Amino acid sequence: MSHASSPSSTSAGAPHSGAHATDSHGHDAHGHDAHGHDAPAPAAPARRAKERRAIVVGASSGIGAALVKQLVREGVDVVAVARRAAQLEALAHDCAGSPGRVIPLTHDVARFDEVEAAFERAVRELGGLDLIVYAAGLMLEVGPNEFDTGKDLDMLGVNVGGCIAWLNPAANLMRTQRSGTIVGISSIAGERGRKGNPVYGATKAAMNHYLEALRNRLADWAVHVCTIKPGFVETAMLAQARAQGRTIKGAISAEDCASAILRAARSGKNEVFVPFKWRIVGFVIRNIPSFVFKGMNI
Repeated sequence: MSHASSPSSTSAGAPHSGAHATDSHGHDAHGHDAHGHDAPAPAAPARRAKERRAIVVGASSGIGAALVKQLVREGVDVVAVARRAAQLEALAHDCAGSPGRVIPLTHDVARFDEVEAAFERAVRELGGLDLIVYAAGLMLEVGPNEFDTGKDLDMLGVNVGGCIAWLNPAANLMRTQRSGTIVGISSIAGERGRKGNPVYGATKAAMNHYLEALRNRLADWAVHVCTIKPGFVETAMLAQARAQGRTIKGAISAEDCASAILRAARSGKNEVFVPFKWRIVGFVIRNIPSFVFKGMNI
């Protein structure tokens, strides 16, 4: 678009008689350009998050990847942790040009002895830490007559062991700096012992207990701990459940779930079901008598 120029006969600072005064971009006070056309509205500035430095564990896909994308759009620098290096590099490429940075860190959360060094490296790369989200999760297919200790221990390792290994050092750091937010992504599955996948639900129940205890322990140091309990979210885990023959309706997108998670964490909520309807479902499930619940196929 050409800029408006004042005719030589006009005095400095005064528009030519009958002409509209224009700003430095050639737009007048009514939003028209120098040729009388409607000028495009200026783009809304991107939201700037209060957090400047974050770690997302389990960032290569699903909710974790959606969180990374939203945070960097808001100007947050994020260390994205996952075991799949190629997916992390693709995520960093997708986020190139955002106000915030993506710093890939390849790591298997079940390797507990490597967490301390990985955590210290992440904090060093960021120059500090304001937010950590544990989004890693593993749900393996378990048949109705299958009792596989190997599968069960794998789920315990990722869902509980990795969570504790990553959030313990984060809690200690945030305690010493007297600030920060910790988010753990659990599940509606942790509300009751269902027959379908006993240990997956048990891992989420363990997460809930651990996160609540962490929240109570850190309250005196102004560190907030938020437990997120999603229902159905369109992720690879949900696709796996459908492939096993389960009919699942009403799932929300990973992007919508990520937005809800950040809103909850930033508003100081302690425990949030995503979306809200799952709070009602959880309340009902928790209050079904055991002798009735054991005969239900849910």
